[in-house]
Amino acid sequence: MSEVRLVNVNKVFQGKTPLKKAWFEFWRPGHTPSEVHVVKNANLQIKDGEFLVLVGPSGCGKSTTLRMIAGLEEASSGDIFIGERRVNDVSPKDRDIAMVFQNYALYPHMNVYENMAFGLRLRKFAPDEIDKRVKNAAELLSIAHLLQRKPKELSGGQRQRVAMGRAIVRRPQVYLMDEPLSNLDAKLRVQMRAELQKLHRTLGVTTVYVTHDQVEAMTLGDRIVLMKDGVIQQMDTPLALYEHPANKYVAGFIGSPGMNFFPGKLAQNDGRIEVVASGFTLEVPAERRDGLESAVGTEVVLGMRAQDIHESTFPSDGPASAVSATVEVVEPLGSEIYLYAASGQDQFVARVDAHSVVRVGETVQLLFDTRKMHLFAASTEQSLLRAPQPEPARA
Repeated sequence: MSEVRLVNVNKVFQGKTPLKKAWFEFWRPGHTPSEVHVVKNANLQIKDGEFLVLVGPSGCGKSTTLRMIAGLEEASSGDIFIGERRVNDVSPKDRDIAMVFQNYALYPHMNVYENMAFGLRLRKFAPDEIDKRVKNAAELLSIAHLLQRKPKELSGGQRQRVAMGRAIVRRPQVYLMDEPLSNLDAKLRVQMRAELQKLHRTLGVTTVYVTHDQVEAMTLGDRIVLMKDGVIQQMDTPLALYEHPANKYVAGFIGSPGMNFFPGKLAQNDGRIEVVASGFTLEVPAERRDGLESAVGTEVVLGMRAQDIHESTFPSDGPASAVSATVEVVEPLGSEIYLYAASGQDQFVARVDAHSVVRVGETVQLLFDTRKMHLFAASTEQSLLRAPQPEPARA
């Protein structure tokens, strides 16, 4: 059993006082050092064998959360469980976890074999068992031919495989990975993502993976935890986060290019509910109106993804509203074209066919697929549209 649970976990760092103010701070009566609350009431349940990704911008608390699971940082409050054991007071070496770091952390004077075997030797494993585990991991990672090389003789991708191999030979309950691909070039990162997926399917060990890259999160995670300012914004499958974001922040972070946002107002007209933006009005489809009546008359933010905005020649099998817009930038990408356009006071991106002949400065009609619209309350930035509930299983 290698389930990982965090229950109301907080992490608070004490701020530092600048040297010039130190004498003043010392004499201030009742002064307490400033505090930085980097993780706030984190509640996570990571299932046995799950690949969970913690994602968010720099400073959101994702690496600190990982380090608290590893025992490298002490939780200020709350409980951390690995399996059935509460590990708050357990040292990192006794938590039965293995960690892969961003900077590889290989011993330069040891060859690949010795780097992978080092942790097992510290734990007094028998030489035959060490040899068996190292060679099995090397075969799994396709680095068996590199066992006698030193780290300086390896490429970045090969070094990262060695770092992963050193974790694999441990056979721990949980793997913890802190941005392990961030030092690799773009092509190698794509390759290593595929290798990680295959590796997890083979090993089936609970894995917690930290990244700031939403593409890595979407492609690797069974579930994703998106964080901002130390707070978990949403935890769900990649598809659920993409299609049903809980708030505007999640909607803008997940997906490339980022979601387009249009400030507007929700209005009712002849039984229809409409979003009135600065340059256009869109009707909310009947199947998306559930619960919106109470928000009529309030300020909202309309969200539309670039792939849900098409040229007027695009065949549509559902409700779509034409919006007149002026093209400001045309960005061809080979398989598709991104149009940067403006309507009223709003600028947005549309993804159109690679053979489109639209030119800069033209006024075009773009179809907004209103079935894919998102609506957020301007005051709270929370989603106003309910995610569809799964149908009950048939008897």
